[in-house]
Amino acid sequence: MQEKKYLKWYNKVGYGSGDIAGNVVYAFLSSFVMIFLTNTAGLNAGVVGTLIAVSKLFDGITDIFFGSMIDKTKSKMGKARPWMLYAYIGCAVTLVAIFVIPADMGEFAKYAWFFIAYTLLNAVFYTANNIAYSALTALITRNGSERVQMGSIRFMFAFGTSLFIQSVTVGAVEALGGGAAGWRNVAIIYAIIGVITNTLSVLSVKELSEEELDETGVKAQEEKTEKYNLVDAAKMLVSNKYYIIICVTYILMQIYTATLNMGIYYMTYVLGNASLLGIFSWAINIPLIIGLVFTPILVARFKGMYKLNLLGYIVATIGRGLVVAAGYMGNIPLMLIFSGIAAIGMSPLQGDLNALIASCSEYTFLTKHKRVDGTMYSCTSLGVKIGGGIGTALAGWLLAFSGYDGAAAVQSASCMSMLHVMYLWIPMIINLIIAVLLSRLNVEKANARLLAEKTKA
Repeated sequence: MQEKKYLKWYNKVGYGSGDIAGNVVYAFLSSFVMIFLTNTAGLNAGVVGTLIAVSKLFDGITDIFFGSMIDKTKSKMGKARPWMLYAYIGCAVTLVAIFVIPADMGEFAKYAWFFIAYTLLNAVFYTANNIAYSALTALITRNGSERVQMGSIRFMFAFGTSLFIQSVTVGAVEALGGGAAGWRNVAIIYAIIGVITNTLSVLSVKELSEEELDETGVKAQEEKTEKYNLVDAAKMLVSNKYYIIICVTYILMQIYTATLNMGIYYMTYVLGNASLLGIFSWAINIPLIIGLVFTPILVARFKGMYKLNLLGYIVATIGRGLVVAAGYMGNIPLMLIFSGIAAIGMSPLQGDLNALIASCSEYTFLTKHKRVDGTMYSCTSLGVKIGGGIGTALAGWLLAFSGYDGAAAVQSASCMSMLHVMYLWIPMIINLIIAVLLSRLNVEKANARLLAEKTKA
């Protein structure tokens, strides 16, 4: 039987455009906040890394909290859309705040300013916005193919935005005044773009009713789901082994991205040209976007997501291994080619990730008879913030440990060696670990078995 279709093409595109808003925050921060703080604000990389790590302690609490709040929300706009709409205003304000640290402040006050703004952005406003945005995948359609298409489209916008941010930011900062003024002006422009695109995304879709969301085709599941509290929600997440796997995988994916985004240090001091960050961004993001175009077709061809995702990350691991070899050869063209090959391998999981999380949520419903879509999608916000934060913090610690000096034009031999580790080795190792995790993530098969058992019963 053909699945019912819920969305028009413009609903899918409108939804996907919401990742422009998410990535003017995420890509801008992960690529440039550290170099702004060390080279313009004059802060210590190690201290900044520690502050980011401490800030992440708040994130695990707020992710589950906001996920549970979204599940319990009832409004004319639905469960998720109000949170997505209003939380982004806070995202825009705090994003700008990070890049307007007053120059006449004392050193301690500068660190405090950054910590407060960064924590509010990530632990509160971005959390509420991103969980709500991701949860919409399960709340506006029950069609598996549409969910994969939505995921592919949103990540096309995400990687397109990252490509744009990484390509134009350095030049835009100089063109808009340079130094602290340039960073402030760029942050304001990105915040305005984010508010506009986030609002358009919210208004482009409509959530399904609870009755439509509870249609599973199995009579035993048609009863109303029981009420649950925050502790119950956390227990359900922990008891779902597929959630744990996908949460760890998502965190690793974001550490990978944050590590590559710190490549501006590698480009500046190893390759000798900061603008190469934009060229490498093209080499990575264009293949990713091309792969996302074909992901829905490939999911259908492979009859599911499991084999496709696993094969993709085997290719991605091999690709990053070849980048390591090319990096030590000093061959930039080969580095670009192998970076693109790795990106192609990563694209299927990026494209079907939201559909995969929806399958994890369905697994909880089939085993616990409770629908926790908003709470389940907390792994996306948790992954972005914890993974991105760990990646950025790790970069700060490693830079400080290696003796990095933001005021020096030439770095020490120990720092140069560390830059190779950060940009070449860490991403390859992360891809290898993800490939191993994906070999255990066959939630589609588990759901099919549970549905078959319930049908027989």
